[in-house]
Amino acid sequence: MRVFHLVLAPRLSGAEVLAKDLALDQSAEGMAVCVASLSPAHADFQSLQDELTGHGVQCWFPRRRHRPLRKLWNLFAAVRRFRPDVIFAHATIPSFYARSLPLGVPVVYVMHSATNDFERPLFRRIEHILSGRARMVIGVSQQGVTDYVQAIGAHPSMTVVPNGVDLARFAFTDGVDCNDRPPLVVQIGRYAAVKNQLLTVRAFSEVLKQVEGARLALYGVVEDPDYQRAVIDLTKELGVEDRVTVAGPRTDVATLLSEASVFVMPSRSEAHSVAFLEALASGVPIVASKIPAFAFANGFPGVQLVDTDDLRSYVDAVVTALGQKRAQRSLAGLTLRDTADRYRAIAQQVSSLAVSTR
Repeated sequence: MRVFHLVLAPRLSGAEVLAKDLALDQSAEGMAVCVASLSPAHADFQSLQDELTGHGVQCWFPRRRHRPLRKLWNLFAAVRRFRPDVIFAHATIPSFYARSLPLGVPVVYVMHSATNDFERPLFRRIEHILSGRARMVIGVSQQGVTDYVQAIGAHPSMTVVPNGVDLARFAFTDGVDCNDRPPLVVQIGRYAAVKNQLLTVRAFSEVLKQVEGARLALYGVVEDPDYQRAVIDLTKELGVEDRVTVAGPRTDVATLLSEASVFVMPSRSEAHSVAFLEALASGVPIVASKIPAFAFANGFPGVQLVDTDDLRSYVDAVVTALGQKRAQRSLAGLTLRDTADRYRAIAQQVSSLAVSTR
């Protein structure tokens, strides 16, 4: 079988990292696999690209940005060259491109967005036109499927496949020896208003009044440069810039989580956060927003789901978490192995159906 994964831009973010992990798994199973993109790869993706090519996965990423028609042509040429049996289009924009061309290859649309893309009238109109050209629609959470049905209508083949965490990388650990280190609060996520880093900085300035010497580290893809600048400006305004690290994405997330005292995720909305799963697997105490995407972890040891928009509740939860030890958590059904098995079965299903209907 030949499997083609299409992403918007290779970067250290949930959808792209999942596509990378699936490609490696499928290649190990003997499939021919290609990962392609519409936009150039971010520099920080290079180590992941090296890992892919080192395992025999083809990577086709443009060297510079192109206009939509050139993107369509490049995608058409890549698919014609690779001759896939199935295309997994990760996220809404890549799925639009994949379904806009007469490729003759079944397309599986994977909804990764942390927000409801179909609140945008343009996206809603396009999806109404292209919906029938998706052989299957995958939601990484039930909320994504619900949003789709309410905005577009029921698709004849829809399913939920939660993201999974690689337990080999993010297995429970007691953490590094932190006796000589200050308490460290970590947030991982792209810089965008939906991720709420500004709120974390405000909460941390209050935490410092109770936990002397604490530090905060923020890591993530800079999706919105203005928002990241606002985060930096707020650290200065509150006088905590010497206690806060505002940095880009990292490939060594497992190490970051092993060094963290607390992981925070005050997102306003999420689909099915890979970073949240990684934190769960690492055992680090977690403080996260009380939103549907995180509800499955309610009751897990060392996890506090609170109204993070209530600054006092957020601060109190972080202070409490700083006094907690790491905890082992069962992630049955949420491992990368579970997710990869589901995608492999879907690839076989849609490619077999395509052959039978020719």
